[in-house]
This record gives sequence, structure tokens and C-alpha cells, in this order.
Amino acid sequence: MSLTSTVPEPEVAQPVPIKRLLSLDTLRGFDMFWIMGGDEIFYALAKTTSWSWALFMADQLTHPAWNGFRFYDLIFPLFLFMAGVSTPFSLDGRIARGEEKSKLARKIVSRGITLVILGIILNNGIFQKPLAEMRFGSVLGRIGLAGMFAQLIYLYAGKRASYVWFFVILLGYWAAMMLIPVPGCGAGVLTMECSLAGYLDRLLMPGKLYLTVHDPEGLLSTIPAICNALLGIYAGTVLKNQSKTASRKIIHLVGLGLAFIGLSLLWDVVFPINKNLWTSSFVCVTGGCSLLLLSIFYWIIDVKGYKKWTILFTVIGMNSILIYMSGLVVSFEHASEFFFGGLIKHLDSVPLKAVLTVLGMLFMKWLFLYFLYTKKVFLRV
Repeated sequence: MSLTSTVPEPEVAQPVPIKRLLSLDTLRGFDMFWIMGGDEIFYALAKTTSWSWALFMADQLTHPAWNGFRFYDLIFPLFLFMAGVSTPFSLDGRIARGEEKSKLARKIVSRGITLVILGIILNNGIFQKPLAEMRFGSVLGRIGLAGMFAQLIYLYAGKRASYVWFFVILLGYWAAMMLIPVPGCGAGVLTMECSLAGYLDRLLMPGKLYLTVHDPEGLLSTIPAICNALLGIYAGTVLKNQSKTASRKIIHLVGLGLAFIGLSLLWDVVFPINKNLWTSSFVCVTGGCSLLLLSIFYWIIDVKGYKKWTILFTVIGMNSILIYMSGLVVSFEHASEFFFGGLIKHLDSVPLKAVLTVLGMLFMKWLFLYFLYTKKVFLRV
């Protein structure tokens, strides 16, 4: 992990930046916008008004209690998908230049392990908790592991074999979850207490689990997440294909996205869409939505050339890991209170106060990232 003061060229296992795909950096920033506090705008409006659209958006920016799908469920797998999209651009070029696969594999594994370690630090701090109280599963850890295995599959198995791996993993995970019995529960019971994923988390994961009996970023449920990255890799190969026109690429990705969403609805009948278990149907619906979003951003930005607005999100997308972890050491809320708190207190509108409080915090985060962007300083893992 390092901070660099020059614009980095695409590198193996490094999802940013890819100059030929401004849409990818923009989409990554759009994704991270919700994680860095964009969701708080609608929470604030929902709490202070009775506007139906605000209540709907606030509901969409929460996770279902167990089964089901909302917009907020897409944020995590979309990031995994985008890490996959950049892979053909970074790996193919290095392989073409004659770099050894073993060297590339070491870099891929190194990045995966680094993200796992960063995830543990984000959850627990540095030497702040005893081992028994530490949570080892994390969002960054899943991104690191799932992305790592997807890239290794692409590196060593090749494009066509990657497609086989994709369906073998999804079908194998479905079979395991439905057919392998859990002591005291039996087979195919997809509750928090009785699922095979939760049972293996309790059996194998050290420390504590996020939900006591289950961890949404546990071990077994990380395996199907590999497929989100593999689907991203496939999308990257489509966009990288010089023999296809831009319109054909978009039609290809949109059609595939709709097909996966349709498949997810069918699969949901027997293997419910569930983020906590990262079910195969969940992979399909999030993969399908990711393909559609990438197609939209690619069409608007890289094809139609509407690029001026992208700076709003590109600044975020270029330092996505940094802003995700920055809350450990930087209090943007205090900075926002210092600059905007006095003005906001004099407003009469409660909804306006709530929204401006959130916007002030978001502005301080964006300004911090913009400063780094102008200095060409990016956190690289």
C-alpha cells in the first residue's frame, strides 16, 4: 500500500484508474458516494418530513431483514463487479508485455491479503481488542478475497474456462447450501441460525461474528462473491474488444444484464435472493443491475461524450479505499460543524437543517478528496 504523487498507470489487481474508461471511475465514485454519506440525505428527509418519495428512497437505502433486494444491497457487489471490469485492461497488457504469470499472481495475492488486513483494522482498530472480541469478516476482506480468486482464475484458466468457473461456483454453492445438513437443523434451512454458511462461520471463524450466529462477510458466502468479480471481468473483455462497435457492446451488456435479472427472479423461487447469504440468485440480480449501470455510464460518458459532470464522482472513485477508511482518523463531521454549523443553526426549516448538515459533511469529504485529486495523490493497494 502506498501513496503516489503521479497518475498511476493501470496495474494488476488495481481497479483505478483506467484512462480509456472514464465511465468506470465515475461509476465507482457514484457507488462510493452512497457509502460516504449520500444515503444520509434521504434518511434526514424521511425523519423530518412526510414526503412519500423521501420515505421510499430511505427505505431503498436500507437492507432487508433477511430475504429480498433493495438498492442499498447493490452497493457492495457493484464495487466487486467494477474491480473485475478493470482486470482485462490491466492483466492483458502486462501479459502481452511478457510479464511472468507467477509475478502477476504474487501481486494479486498481495493486494488481496492487504485488503483483508485493512478490513480487520477498520473493524477493530490496531491492537485495541483482544482476539476473542475481534471481528475478522469485513467488506474490504471480501473484496480482497473474491477479487483475488477471480483474477487468479482469469490469469490461469483463461476467458472460456472462467465462464465454466462462474456457473460451477453458483451451482455448487446452491447445492451445498440446500443439500449439506447442519447439525440440529437439517439440510436446506436458510435461516440465520440454521444456514450452512452461518454454521461454518461459527465453526471456523475466530473472534466474534457480526450477527452473533452469522456473519454477512463470512467464509462460505465469500465463494459466490467471486462470481460478481468474474462477471465484471467478462464485462471488461466486452468493453476491451476492439472488433465491436460501442453500440454493439452496449446492446450485449444490456441484454446480458436483463437476462441475469430474469434468471435471479426464477432462481429466487427455490434459492431466495439474500445478501447475508450471498445466494446465487443474489449474485445474478446484483450482477444484472451492475451490467445495466455500467452500460448506462459507458453510453453517456465514453460514447456520447458527456464528461463535464463526471468530476463530481471521479474525484471520489479515484480514492475509493482512502475515503472508505478515512473515518478512522479524520472527523469530517467536526470540520463541517466548524465551517457550517453556525449558519445552519439560524435556519428555521427543520428538513433544511437536517439536509444541510449532511451536505456539509459530504462537502468536506469531497473537498478533501478533490485536494488529493489536484495534487495527483492516490491511495494504491
